Amino acid sequence: MSPRFRNNPVAAPSPAASPESEIPRVRKYRTFPGKCGLPGRYVTGKYAGFMSVTDLLASRIPKLAEHRDRDIVAVVKLHGVITPQQSPLGRGSINLSTVESALTRAFEHDRLQAVALQINSPGGAPTQSGLVAERIRQLADKRGVPVLAFAEDVAASGGYWLACAADEIYAHRTSLVGSIGVISGGFGFTGLLERFGVERRLYTAGENKSRLDPFSPEKPEDVEWLGKLHTQLHDLFVDWVKERRGDRLTDGEDLFTGDVWLGAKAVELGLIDGVGNLREVLAERYPDATISVAEPKRPLLARLGVGAPAAALLDAVQTKATWARFGL
Repeated sequence: MSPRFRNNPVAAPSPAASPESEIPRVRKYRTFPGKCGLPGRYVTGKYAGFMSVTDLLASRIPKLAEHRDRDIVAVVKLHGVITPQQSPLGRGSINLSTVESALTRAFEHDRLQAVALQINSPGGAPTQSGLVAERIRQLADKRGVPVLAFAEDVAASGGYWLACAADEIYAHRTSLVGSIGVISGGFGFTGLLERFGVERRLYTAGENKSRLDPFSPEKPEDVEWLGKLHTQLHDLFVDWVKERRGDRLTDGEDLFTGDVWLGAKAVELGLIDGVGNLREVLAERYPDATISVAEPKRPLLARLGVGAPAAALLDAVQTKATWARFGL
């Protein structure tokens, strides 16, 4: 008769010596307290005796100590349009809110050797570009580790602003790099309203409160004001690039006209440091390091795979328009 296992288990009779008897086996059991209050199991064979579920699971998990002593290179993915408005479907939007957790995790590793930024962005909001770039520099200066940026399809406009947060920038030979400029656009609907007999009623306090209202006729003074604003933002962009790239920039060509260049030409102009992709550069620079990828958080609707149809459509149109400026 097989032994019964109660709260105070007794040793089971040892089976006859055979190769099979050396393999740990778990017998049917009744739940009884194990370590930390978890249920336990009685094991026969070579490891006969009481084993808690915690010990049983731990014995089957690969030892993590082997990886604790290895150097780490953290990779942060910065993919999409830079915008303060988070996409309901998470279709590649970059802002400080979405990337903060990923950046923090990337710089928290104990044996961190470097952080790599995997950038694929046509740009977007200048403020969010500046906030994310500044956060990267804060964390990098605090940990004292180098930051490397890798451009994929495009690192242009705000995407290049992000890349300049790195100490070194690399790109594929077909990557589009640059677009150091400022752009804004909109639509005018005054004729459309008149066609359908719709009267625009707008009430303001302050003579400039309704500047660039799309339902009102465009005013020359508003366009002049916007041009001055563009110039100020452009100067800030140029200053940031010069601060980060320094004497690596060449003087033979105007780099700040908003043009973009392919990878090899960007190297010649000093906009980037070399042609190459993330895997090959990191393998050469840090051959013994473990790569740890930290991705920005995604909205709940994106994780569930659903989204509001109207919001998704608007997001798709805006995103497509931004990428389309670079033929993507």
